[in-house]
Amino acid sequence: MLTTLRIKNLALVSDLTLELQPGYNVITGETGAGKSILIGALNLTLGERADRALIRTGSDSCAVEAVFDISRLGVPFKSFLEENGLEPCEDHQLVLKRAFTSAGTNRQFINGSPTTLNILAAVGEWLVDIHGPHEHQSLLHPARQLAILDAFGSLDGEREAFGEIVRRRAGLEAEKAALIVDEKTYAQQLDLLRFQVQEIAAARLQPEEEAQVEQDYRRASNAARLLQLSQVALDLLSENEASLLTQAGTIGRTLQELQRVDPAAEPLVALHEQAVALARELQAGLVHYADRADVDPAQLQQVEERLNLIHSLKRKYGATVPEVIAFGGDASRKLQSLEQREAELERINAGIEKLEAELWRAGQALSAKRRKVIPQLGKSVSRQLDDLGFRQSRLDITLAALDHAEFTRHPSRVTHQGLDTIEFQFAPNPGEPPRPLRAIASSGELARVMLALKTVLAAEDRIPVLVFDEVDANVGGETANAVGDKMRQIAEKRQVLCITHLPQVAAPASAHFVAAKHVRAGRTLSEITRLDQKQRVTELARMLGGQTDAARKHAEALLNAEA
Repeated sequence: MLTTLRIKNLALVSDLTLELQPGYNVITGETGAGKSILIGALNLTLGERADRALIRTGSDSCAVEAVFDISRLGVPFKSFLEENGLEPCEDHQLVLKRAFTSAGTNRQFINGSPTTLNILAAVGEWLVDIHGPHEHQSLLHPARQLAILDAFGSLDGEREAFGEIVRRRAGLEAEKAALIVDEKTYAQQLDLLRFQVQEIAAARLQPEEEAQVEQDYRRASNAARLLQLSQVALDLLSENEASLLTQAGTIGRTLQELQRVDPAAEPLVALHEQAVALARELQAGLVHYADRADVDPAQLQQVEERLNLIHSLKRKYGATVPEVIAFGGDASRKLQSLEQREAELERINAGIEKLEAELWRAGQALSAKRRKVIPQLGKSVSRQLDDLGFRQSRLDITLAALDHAEFTRHPSRVTHQGLDTIEFQFAPNPGEPPRPLRAIASSGELARVMLALKTVLAAEDRIPVLVFDEVDANVGGETANAVGDKMRQIAEKRQVLCITHLPQVAAPASAHFVAAKHVRAGRTLSEITRLDQKQRVTELARMLGGQTDAARKHAEALLNAEA
């Protein structure tokens, strides 16, 4: 459900935070008071294109934020967020935010992370269905109409099973497309893969060898300098008259004389002997190092060639040696698949043929079940439409399925929804032929058809928030009472937001908000506030025609009837 809607600097709204309630929320107010701003703000959070003209005069930017409790959407919605790289919801709270400036900067966020308008709109499809003159009406889309039919008939399981077969077939088609190429391209792919596999295999790379080869190269390429430095160290240590070990001999003799004079100097003699032993150990190490550092052009060339080979392979196949090795493994598998192309194609074609037979059987079974459900749905919706003032109206549903010949010619055109195409057609008046819903010009008629469908589907529909704007257009009397009753029925299963001018529609609401304009400091502001019981009587009386005793008593009667 939508728990909070925050609006800042949008049209006549300066700063507004609206706390929505579960169940049936109604918004009323005078024409032009700002009720439509609520719909506009909600549409912006659901990915609608931003119009800079909506930014409040005198402001440089506008921001809207919607907070949803998504606990009822469960695992499928969480999986959707994860698949699209979106942050998970904390405490089941989903936060959508939209901000744009007069300079044209447009930003949108989901749970605090930047996102695209397309992703924002996709998230909105899970959350809200808006029905009115300015919305994306899902009822007009054939895919949505099929989903409504399947929801009514509890056929979602069958459709998902059909969709899984479609996905498996698409996977095999992708494998087949990778194998089926013209002979010239096939030969080129074979040559390329063979070269890549042989080049990487011949290198006999080890995952950790690059660091060692680089170290060996640095040592080999600096061998002359290393030899020079080690020889200088040896000279200073032992190989000239002023060397350390020569001086150490003189020091040793002096310390021994000192010990003969004073036996307490014995520890100093021991320390000297240790120092000399360490110096001789250093001398041996330097001799060994100098022998290894001898200039060997052949070794230098060998190490340099190995390092160049590693760098060359990295430029072609990956940023690191392990990536190059992995590339070689992938290329080897692709090569094996291509070399066994005929056997692979035979396996894939057999799999596709089997899945297409399964598709046809599953599609036929799903179509048969849909045809059984259609009359039930049509009758149920027509009864609801009768309550809503469409006497003798009817909802016709046409279902057309691919025949076997067309399916055989173009099986890849089948979608996860089945073999069928659907069209909801509505005849509002007796004697008139039914017309597709998309051809209905009246937003009020379309909204009431949706209201009838939503009443029938209240238990099955998955979209948690329904918004109705102008659902009461051109109705009154008993029909208005029926509209209010339908709203209340739907709100037992879903959160409903309704903008209305009819007191009969507003009275059943569990939360009543009013939009009003005020002038402050010479500026017009639009505000939306929640009414208590006494304020509701006043507002319903206004909607009934004024604050007369009769109007107030009528308003009280409407509220008491819904209590």
